[in-house]
Amino acid sequence: MSVFDIITLLGGLAMFLYGMRLMGDSLKEGSSGTLKKVMTKVTNNPIKAFLLGLAVTAIIQSSTATIVITSGLVAAGILTLHQSLGIIIGANLGTTVTGQIIRLLDLNTDGASVLKFFQPSTLAPLALVIGMILIMGFKFKKSNNIGNILIGFGILFSGLLNMTAAVSKLQESGLIDHLFESMGDNMLLGYLVGAAVAFMLQSSSATVGILQAFAMGGFIPFKTVYVMLCGIYLGDCVTTAIVCYIGAKTDAKRVGIINIIYNLAKTILVLVVVTLLHTFGLFGDFWNAPMTSGTIANTNSVFNLACGILLLPVVGIFEKLGKKLVKEKAKVEAGKYAEILNALSPAFLNTPALAFNSCYNVLKTMFSMASENIHKAVNLVVDYDEKTFELIEKDEEDIDHLTDRLEDYLVQIAPTIKQEEHIQIMDEYHKLTTEFERLADHAMNVAEISKVMDQSGYKFSQSAIQEYELTCELLYKILDCTRQAFEKRDAEAARHIEPMEDVMDDMINTIHDNHLERLRDGVCSVSSGMAFLDILSNLERMSDSCSNVGIAVVARVNPELANLAHSYITSLHASKDNNNFDEEYNAIHDDYFARLNSL
Repeated sequence: MSVFDIITLLGGLAMFLYGMRLMGDSLKEGSSGTLKKVMTKVTNNPIKAFLLGLAVTAIIQSSTATIVITSGLVAAGILTLHQSLGIIIGANLGTTVTGQIIRLLDLNTDGASVLKFFQPSTLAPLALVIGMILIMGFKFKKSNNIGNILIGFGILFSGLLNMTAAVSKLQESGLIDHLFESMGDNMLLGYLVGAAVAFMLQSSSATVGILQAFAMGGFIPFKTVYVMLCGIYLGDCVTTAIVCYIGAKTDAKRVGIINIIYNLAKTILVLVVVTLLHTFGLFGDFWNAPMTSGTIANTNSVFNLACGILLLPVVGIFEKLGKKLVKEKAKVEAGKYAEILNALSPAFLNTPALAFNSCYNVLKTMFSMASENIHKAVNLVVDYDEKTFELIEKDEEDIDHLTDRLEDYLVQIAPTIKQEEHIQIMDEYHKLTTEFERLADHAMNVAEISKVMDQSGYKFSQSAIQEYELTCELLYKILDCTRQAFEKRDAEAARHIEPMEDVMDDMINTIHDNHLERLRDGVCSVSSGMAFLDILSNLERMSDSCSNVGIAVVARVNPELANLAHSYITSLHASKDNNNFDEEYNAIHDDYFARLNSL
């Protein structure tokens, strides 16, 4: 044994851990859209939830990630605590898939040349080469993501090969064999070592993988493996519980605690059953037989499958224990929008599709509130009501709060996104956040002008009111079109905003001139005239914000237009997008100006 062998071992370990993380993160990123759709459709059937937890974890290669995401969904109110129970148990079984992949180390290729492609010594460089070709040579939607998965897979197995080579040399000293033999004779020591390593690495899959690598180069008996596996179960779930617990709601914290309770029950069940079987001599020579990568993977899978089957019927007991250990806090009034804000959970930061879904719900609420405030504020101009003003003022404060929280959350998401699609969503949501807040601000401005008018006794002439109501009618149509464009990501609806917005500009210019004429004729007072012009200015800015929302939606659907807003509008006016802008503009213009001139 030399220092160089130890360096090789540690280097292989580093490669293995990095490869596992790269592969897991890329799998998670590539499948996050599916996760969002599937995990929100869980029923109260524990078997379906169990299968869902198993499938999701097998896909993203991390039980910790699955349970943390589940905790976030519980915090957001998308899942109930009861629905999460089956997912927890399924996730613990799903994580054993990684060990079954690593068992390729045991692959015997004697007399079968085709199988040599599946040997890690061939598979690792092959995965690295294909992954690099995909990243550097292709530019289709998922090329980088798939390439990173393959590179992570290749690095993982390269690290394993280095580890097994180093362990084989270290075996000559007898130290490795003696260490694992002693852990088998001392159950507590083996249990604590397994728990400590899993806790430090924050991954049961990685810890089991390391154990498999050592088994390839050293002597590890079954009596050591089963004890260490039990320790690994506990060490990994403690890390998960800590992540679920930080800053979470009560039920989200319970998800982490129930995971610990389940793994403790699983540990006790395995230790008791295996000890009894050994006492009755049912293991025979297998008790001290050397384990291979494959037998460790099988043992891990059998333990988790058997415990899942046996403990799934009693998940209700785990739920009751979780509720007793994590008491419900006294309810504090958190505002009527607390639920959608709770959905902006840190648990979703590494799963962009879920994070953006939470952002979308906040944006939808913001637009709905801003739109309602616009309708209320518009009505205050001709029929002022103090209670309505107070409601607008309160909603404006809530919109500002939603804006601050959403902007903070988008900043938190930013470092985790890599796909171009997610970057486009990020850009759109930043713009929409700004525009929805502006809509609410303009509504507040109109409401405040209305309040001053009421307090001062200012009144508009009948002609001014009629022109104002016609302008508001067009604004409502623009808002409805904006809602459809945003909520349904409807580019066609977004394109209809611009001709209406242009007619709005024309109308306000004409009404502005009409009002100046009334001022000159003494039909309206100067004070009320200034208020009228301020209100018109805010209505125009509202339509401008709607236009910006439409452009953001079109840029999301057509990314090439993202930084060409001016060119896009110019092309609309020139009818270059085959949507007959001039025809639509003229029809709206003729309709509204005919009615305006008839007033």
